[in-house]
Parts: sequence; structure tokens; C-alpha cells
Amino acid sequence: MASWNGNEDAAIFELDERRYGVLTVDFITPVVDDAFTWGQIAAANSLSDVFAMGGRPIVALNTVCFPTKYLELDVLQKILEGGFERVRTAGAFLVGGHSVQDDEPKYGLVVYGEVDKEKLWRTSGAKTGDKLILTKPIGTGIAITAIKADMIEDEATLIEATASMKKLNDIVLPDDLHRNVNAATDVTGFGLAGHLSDMLSDETDCEIFLKSIPSISGVKELADMGLVPEGSYRNQAAYEKFVEVNEKIFAPSDLDMLYDAQTSGGLLLAVNSSCADQVLNHVRSKGFEQAAIIGEFKAGTGKIKIC
Repeated sequence: MASWNGNEDAAIFELDERRYGVLTVDFITPVVDDAFTWGQIAAANSLSDVFAMGGRPIVALNTVCFPTKYLELDVLQKILEGGFERVRTAGAFLVGGHSVQDDEPKYGLVVYGEVDKEKLWRTSGAKTGDKLILTKPIGTGIAITAIKADMIEDEATLIEATASMKKLNDIVLPDDLHRNVNAATDVTGFGLAGHLSDMLSDETDCEIFLKSIPSISGVKELADMGLVPEGSYRNQAAYEKFVEVNEKIFAPSDLDMLYDAQTSGGLLLAVNSSCADQVLNHVRSKGFEQAAIIGEFKAGTGKIKIC
């Protein structure tokens, strides 16, 4: 197995002179009421780590915890059908899995994929001058909190959050653009600030254009109402030491976006500035219409500077 410093998104091991194997596992508790949609979201979330390393998923196994005492088996069937749909859409095979009895439903996947060595993306490696691209809007943690509290009044928030979470992070860059991505990761439970901190070194900062960060419609208003997940507060406590910000310039809900614990969030890509616009346009052409350049890497000491 390859040995590197840094928090990589999946386990990597050498297959031959040309390829690495990519292995990951993830599962989540329900985030929406519809069983099929939750299955889609959980599967997309699990597949994301392979995409975040520049790889292609090949085969997956279901990981299921299910309360047969409280829920009908047709609910489980719909969950698994949702997962199967996302796996097949990703071009991979679903070949079985394992289930256990549990009082709280949980679902996800073990995923195996592969990546050419020359195409591997790591969390570290961003270079001074690189532009930072975010492929999906943030705010799913806040939206999920509001969904569970039955406090979403604007249907657009629910629709946007659901569509974003079940969308695969399959951006399929052409080779010439793929090679100009110097670092990558996906934004999930540790929030934008947490995952971005993994991309920094002791010699780089990242200036974030806070107003350029796309967010799901209505989530800032929900944050103002206090509908912020507990995980976001943990993220802030853990990662605010890396963040420099003049809080007088920004509303609290703007800063909440930095730490919001995401489910099946987008990719963060550190891209050579000479082709950042090309990468952004390609990503948008793949259906990530809200993708945006949200920052730039500069020489520094490992800080996230909000401007």
C-alpha cells in the first residue's frame, strides 16, 4: 500500500506499474424521508471518495443496518434500489453486501475502484497560484437539519438539496485538464473549512472569496433561525484555528457555511490558474451549474483567509 503524509480520501494500493487500486467505505443515517432517494444519496456519498482521487468505481458492496421490527422490508428494498441506480449510473457493479439488525437505519457502500498512476489526485499538492474550484453548493447539513425538524417552508430548498446530494461527483475531465488538477478532495462531514485544511501545507494559504461560495437557496435563512447541525459546531471548534476572518464584514450565516457538515458534497479542486476557467466550464457542462472558483492558493503558513 502506498504510504503518504496527509488525510487521503480512500486507501490506495499498487496494482502494477500503471494502476492503483482505490478502496473506501462509507454509510449514513437517513437524510430524507423517501427511501429510494435516501438510497441514491447514500450511494453517491460512498462513491464520491473514488471520484475525489481521480479514479473510476468498479465494484461495490451494500452495507446495511435495518430495523426489521419497526420498518417493512419493502422500505429496505427501495433503499437498495436507490443505491443500485446510483452504482450503475456510475458505471460500476453492485455485487452483494451485508446487513445487520439495528434500531436505526444506516446505509452505504464499500467501493473498489482504480486510477492510472498519472491521474491520481491527492488531498495535498496545491501550488501557489492555483485556483480553488467548488463543484457543488454547500448547505446540505443545514437543509437536512431543517428537513428533520419539518421546518423547510420553501420547497426549492428541499429540491435543491436533494438533487445536489444524489448527484455523482463524476466530472470526467479530459486528460489535458485532469493533469492540471494539483490536489482534490470532496466536501463531506468536516465541512468546507475542514476538508480545505487538508489541502494546505505549511507553505501555502488559501484566500477564500466568501461571497463566491455557492449555497443551496434558503439555507442561510435557516441558519439564522438556528437550524445548524451539531456537527457544524464541532467542525468550527476543530478548524477555526486555521481560519482568519474579519467577522465584522460577514453575517454569522455566511460563516456558518464554512463549517456546515455536508452529506455527499462537491469536489474541491486546486487547478493550475492557466486552465482554471476551462476546468470550470467543463464541470458546468457536466451538470454542475453552480460550480465556481471560490479561492486562490498563495504562499503562506497553512491558513484559510476569508476575504
